[in-house]
Amino acid sequence: MTQKRRPSSARWIAEHEADPYVQEARRLGYRSRAVFKLKEIQEKDKLLRPGQIVVDLGAAPGGWSQYARPLLGSKGQLFALDILPFDPVPGVDIIVGDFREDAVLHQLEAKVGDQLVDVVLSDMAPNLSGVDIADQASSIYLGELALEFAKAHLKPKGTLLVKAFQGEGFDAYVKAMRDAFETVTIRKPKASRARSSEVYLLARNFRAV
Repeated sequence: MTQKRRPSSARWIAEHEADPYVQEARRLGYRSRAVFKLKEIQEKDKLLRPGQIVVDLGAAPGGWSQYARPLLGSKGQLFALDILPFDPVPGVDIIVGDFREDAVLHQLEAKVGDQLVDVVLSDMAPNLSGVDIADQASSIYLGELALEFAKAHLKPKGTLLVKAFQGEGFDAYVKAMRDAFETVTIRKPKASRARSSEVYLLARNFRAV
């Protein structure tokens, strides 16, 4: 028996199909509309450059890695991690696993080795439960994990770009980032839906101890 699609689901699909960023991503061969969020920030802030070592957290379906890898040139390296498997991206070292688990973190750290990282990208977001308080807490927790990884592995003056949702815990998280970096800027790319509380925090010039 075919299950009838709920009206809210049908509306989302219709809106998604009509989304100009979805259409442009398909036209250009990008894996997701999220590419345009990173692209806008890159064009404004120039965080990615040839020769860098970059870690992409929450990478599936691979759009950010797909956009970022050519910017790093032949001498650059990109390590991508997500809980979901996704198709290979040329020149990208992919780890599949849950970043919240120590074993997965250690696998990523083994791939990176002793070298320090120039940029940590995090587009991680929790699977939404529909309970706003719980979802916000889960989002902040993922952001905290990304920050802790960055503090452990970034070069002095390195960069962290992380997705965050404005709400409970957001101000404290921004303060923690400002304690670790010289500048923290809030970016709201045009491709982020206006009704969403999603923003990107761009932290630059890591204060390595």
